[in-house]
Amino acid sequence: MTAVIFFYIIIFLFGITIGSFLNVCIYRIPKHEDIVKARSHCMTCGYQLKWYDMFPVFSYLFLRGRCRKCSAKLSIQYPLVEILNGIAYLLILFVNGVNVESLLYCLLTSALLVLSIIDFRTYEIPFGINVFILALGLIRVVTDYRNFLTYLIGFLIVSGVLAVLYYVSKGRAIGGGDVKLMAACGLLLGWKLIIMAFLLGCILGAVIHVIRMKVSGEDHVLAMGPYLSMGVFIAALWGNQMLTWYLGQFL
Repeated sequence: MTAVIFFYIIIFLFGITIGSFLNVCIYRIPKHEDIVKARSHCMTCGYQLKWYDMFPVFSYLFLRGRCRKCSAKLSIQYPLVEILNGIAYLLILFVNGVNVESLLYCLLTSALLVLSIIDFRTYEIPFGINVFILALGLIRVVTDYRNFLTYLIGFLIVSGVLAVLYYVSKGRAIGGGDVKLMAACGLLLGWKLIIMAFLLGCILGAVIHVIRMKVSGEDHVLAMGPYLSMGVFIAALWGNQMLTWYLGQFL
């Protein structure tokens, strides 16, 4: 039991460490800045962070959410993204076990977290993140090549319909990044789960955005990336159980 608890603590710490890098991606990718070589710094005074300023979550708490140099208030996004990524890794390992699929889902979740925040702010999904997810899908196909057709259909079935909608509406009904996202995720999840992911994403988007419009006066235009990402995450972890339950109602 102690070994299991220790294992999950390590996974959480690893998750929040990756989450720290995700914050770098979220801020720099829209600005087309280098995400590897450039030094982390305060957005207000330019102070270059030391190694002891960059412990995920803990440094934020120790500094009370402020820059060590100029005391400017730091965004709550930093610890939230780190914690969310750590919790997501724990959840994936707990639900899915320790295997290659879980590793791919962890990487997928981190990519979805980055693109969701960027899309929410800019209404654009970075092409590079979709390419990264596509690479995960290709790895999935290689590791489960006997079900190659399942993943190939998954690549085409939702994205194909969305692509037609995109061209017919000239991009007004759906974004090109959303089409690519569904293609890449479909290659990773397969056709059954990507259909469920898309349906879940649409339902979540409709419900949550209507609430946001009523509560905070948001515009009717919405970024679909975050909602599709939530649908993908739910379908990846619980999609097969949900399908089994649903089909069982008719048997």
